[in-house]
Amino acid sequence: MTESAHLHVSHRGWILFACMLAMFMAAIEVTIVATAMPTIIADLGGFSQFGWVFSVYLLTQAVSVPLYGRLADMWGRRKMFFIGTSLFLAGSVLCGFAQNMLWLILFRAFQGLGAGAIMPLSSTIVADIYSPRERASVQGWLSSVWGVAAITGPLTGAWLVEHFSWSLIFWVNLPIGLMSMALLARFLPAHCAEEKSQPLNVTGSVWLMLCVSALLMAMLQAEWLGYWLIAFLLLALFAGWQLKKHELRADAPLFPLEIWRSRLIIAGNAGNLIIGAAMMGISAFLPTWIQGITGGTPLQAGSTLAMMSIGWPLASTLSGRLILRTSYRFTAQIGALLLILGSALLLLLRADSSMLQAGATAFVIGTGMGMTSTTFLVSVQNHAHYDIRGICTASIMFSRMMGSAIGTALMGAVLNLNLAQRLPQAQDPVQQIMSTQSRSALSSETLHHMEQAIAASLHWVFVVALVIALFAPGVAWMMPRQRPERTE
Repeated sequence: MTESAHLHVSHRGWILFACMLAMFMAAIEVTIVATAMPTIIADLGGFSQFGWVFSVYLLTQAVSVPLYGRLADMWGRRKMFFIGTSLFLAGSVLCGFAQNMLWLILFRAFQGLGAGAIMPLSSTIVADIYSPRERASVQGWLSSVWGVAAITGPLTGAWLVEHFSWSLIFWVNLPIGLMSMALLARFLPAHCAEEKSQPLNVTGSVWLMLCVSALLMAMLQAEWLGYWLIAFLLLALFAGWQLKKHELRADAPLFPLEIWRSRLIIAGNAGNLIIGAAMMGISAFLPTWIQGITGGTPLQAGSTLAMMSIGWPLASTLSGRLILRTSYRFTAQIGALLLILGSALLLLLRADSSMLQAGATAFVIGTGMGMTSTTFLVSVQNHAHYDIRGICTASIMFSRMMGSAIGTALMGAVLNLNLAQRLPQAQDPVQQIMSTQSRSALSSETLHHMEQAIAASLHWVFVVALVIALFAPGVAWMMPRQRPERTE
């Protein structure tokens, strides 16, 4: 099927709206859950498994993205979108019924398997029905989804947990997802995408899952594993080696090897790895600081995260204009410096810090992320040939997801190790200060000691975030000094 044949689709506006709904549902998932996590921990306990709630979702989402891309080419976009979205919604329902942290982690893994279809297939469907000339204006609508979701996600999560049950943060996905599926079932042709016979790289996906899972397990449960930590690290290395061997001889590798021969594409993926790690570290642990250390409410924690989310789309818009007037490298370096500045400001937070200070810090971090992420994505898409532009975009998504999973796992491990050293006798200390009932049962002296220990532990998490951000200028330097029109 040719490019022009894709344009003969009626009701393109409704199809675009359906894809925007799906993207909105996926975009708010991380921030809305991050805002509600302190409340969930207070109810379910198990803070030592805190990082897995985010990491396992991102892990299963990341490894399923290449498979959904292959299956969409073979069986059609609509069918695979329905399958993936159905899995996501089923996982969302189950998460709301979780009775302990272990079941929540398992249901989040199931939810992530469906989430791997939503973002890439929504983008592919939009690309199928609009011409290259029209896609430039359509991107403005798609970008607005991220801006709206970034603001409403934390605020909605905070409002729901404060006035209702935390289960609703998962169940709000149902009406959005069902409406998106109904619109696509009505208006999107069943075979809008070209069907091709391509083999599935299931073996590569299994090795990838094994490698990353073993690595995350080693980082998250380092103090609990003891000498078994070495075994998990060796397993991760072995699986990674097998993955490399398999990919070199595979007929259909997870990501074509030629895209890794470009310095610019490598830099774009490395930059998104850094952004993903820094983003999830702040999104996951800053609400814990606000509610546990400063005594803020879920709404205040959500408002602080919203400041980061406001800075992101504003900086993304500004970076698009700055790239045209300067270069990819200059714009990426400005964003990297803002990311470092914001991460450094996290270290200035104290127990008596105001919400204004925390919000300003989150805003600076958001501007750094927005400016760097847009620059890396635009540069890769403009550099890549049309035939591999889709898989290059998928590689950017994959890198950011993996960065988010690894960043959350690494910072969670740092926090758990610090808590084990500072509060060796305490049983789930973060849950004790988060839960109103447990907190009121503690003496003022014990409560003060626990808060000081947890604050010191979180500061080391913020140190790790700063160290990760320090790698951003080096990656930004790999960007070309040309403007977009010169590289096209």
